[in-house]
This record gives sequence, structure tokens and C-alpha cells, in this order.
Amino acid sequence: MGVLYLVATPIGNLEDISARALKILAQVNLIAAEDTRHTHKLLDHFQISTPMLSYHEHNKLSRLDEVLAALAHGNVALVSDAGTPALNDPGYELVRAALDAGFPVSPIPGPSAPLAALVVSGLPTDSFLYLGYLPRKLKERRSLLEQVAAVRYTLIFLESPHRVAASLRDLHSVLGDRQIALARELTKLYEEVFRGSLSEAIARFDAQPARGEITLVIAGNHSRQAWDEEQLQVALQQAITEGRPTSQAAGEIAAQSGWPRRKIYRLLTSETGIGAMQEKE
Repeated sequence: MGVLYLVATPIGNLEDISARALKILAQVNLIAAEDTRHTHKLLDHFQISTPMLSYHEHNKLSRLDEVLAALAHGNVALVSDAGTPALNDPGYELVRAALDAGFPVSPIPGPSAPLAALVVSGLPTDSFLYLGYLPRKLKERRSLLEQVAAVRYTLIFLESPHRVAASLRDLHSVLGDRQIALARELTKLYEEVFRGSLSEAIARFDAQPARGEITLVIAGNHSRQAWDEEQLQVALQQAITEGRPTSQAAGEIAAQSGWPRRKIYRLLTSETGIGAMQEKE
């Protein structure tokens, strides 16, 4: 009976692969690879000639029986294009199927972009929430951010270069002006980690759009306790009385109250927003 090995591969620098990973890749009977062309470059670099089978998002279910059949005759390694397989890449279904069929599953740990970005972010690492890629559609993206606005854990997201500017604005709009680390091209020649506030990140990447693979690490909500509606109402009324700019007031109140910035902004700009809260009492 074979073993299914989950082998982490480099996210950029080929020297980051472990000696154990190379040994496993050379000894297994088959490598299930997200992109065989990509993995072929890695294997060629280290002079490994193990046969490969494509296993990606579009064929992951149809290939299950074929991989399980290979496991019946020997060991199989699963690799993604970069990093740890099954983390935001195909793999969960194969792991579940292998376990259900009675095959051992063993991790070969190594590079991981979310963890690499987290530990260099300068933000708390004792508790964090990894949520993969932010949704592409604005409504779904903002809905997700509103769900985690009150979470105290450090938040980790992946994002593509052409959507990062819009995502930074949504993060700022919903979460307030929190601290962020934007890590791109980690372990590669043009590695960069930007650290600062979300407003600073927006200005920075508006002027010079980000390129390459991007990981966003955002500070959690560290307000001591979310305000109740009465506390929020007082703050909203004070902001209106003082004539503070709506966007500025929404960001400041969100940071202090633990309420989503987007909802506060809506209350400040709605003729019925504060009144509706008052009618509840």
C-alpha cells in the first residue's frame, strides 16, 4: 500500500526546497502536479525524472480514481505550482479520498506564502485567520470583510495584482485605517514587503501598481470591546455636530468602536440611519 505525500515546493527561490522533499520526489512512483510544465522545471533543475500526472482545479475529481489506483501500487507525491499543496490549491478532495480508501497521508512541510508573509509582517502572529483569495466581486468581497471586521485575529488574504488596488480600498472602507503588510514576490529577486496603514498602502500602490504574487496581512480589531448601539449613536451625533468630514469620522469611529466602517459611513450619510437607531430605544 502506497503513501500519499503532500510535498511543499518553493514559492520562488529553488534553494528553499528541503532535502527530504527532493528525496521523496525522486523516490515516489508518481507525482500528481498542478501544472506538469511548471513542476518539470523544478524536477529538471534537481535532475529528477519521476513520472508526472496533471492534477488541477479542472480535473481534480475526474483524476481521483487514477491517483488512488497509483497509490495501490506505490507511493504518490502531490505538489502545487508553489508552496504547500491543498492550501488554496487542489488537494483536499484527494486527501479525503485517500484517507477514506485507507491510504496513509504524510506531509512534507516547507514553503508557504501566507506563513512567510505573516512572520515578516510585524503584526501579531499568536493568532491569525487565513481566508485565501478575496472574492472577485465587490459585493461578495465587502460582505466577507464585514463578517470578519470584529475579529481580533490577524487577517491573511491572497490577491492578484490587477485587483489589489480595489481590494485595498474595500479593506479601508470596511475595516478602517488598520495596519497592513503587503508582501509580494517573496523569496524572489524583487521581493518587497510594504508595511504601513491601509491609507498609506492605497497611496503607495496607486502611484506604483503592485506586480507578482501578493499576500495581504492585516491587523485584527483590537478595540477592547465593540460599542453598543447607544455608544455608537453618541459618537455619530457628535461627529455630525462637529461637522467632521464623513469619511474621516467613519474611519475614526470604526477604529474605536469595533463596528464596520462601511456601516458607520452608511449611518452618517443616511437621513434615517441615526434616527432608526434612536427609534429602537
